[in-house]
Amino acid sequence: MKRDITILTDAELITCIVQKGEADKVLKAAYESGAQGATLYYARGSGVKERMGLFGVAVDAEKEIINIVVSEEQSNRIFDAMYLAGELDTPGKGFIFVTKLDKAGTFIPQEVIEKLGTTQ
Repeated sequence: MKRDITILTDAELITCIVQKGEADKVLKAAYESGAQGATLYYARGSGVKERMGLFGVAVDAEKEIINIVVSEEQSNRIFDAMYLAGELDTPGKGFIFVTKLDKAGTFIPQEVIEKLGTTQ
């Protein structure tokens, strides 16, 4: 049986790190903006200032990390929605960044490949 590898070359990885308990609203905004799926995992931050904010509010070291692979076309829209939903313009709320993926692979249904081939 011949097996083909479908390579994605216009993909980007959005990584968003937020305080524990904040990921759900960020994920909701990502899905509403067109994200198809996400990976969520938990981590413990280190090297973070113990106190931030207007009143010296303690920043919890427990974090939720969201990874979403998106097309370059979707990246800005989903990034902006996640940033706003996570209130990342507030000190101590989190951090978000985009990484260009040189090569990615996964199963893509043939009808989707054909549709993409006719629009390019």
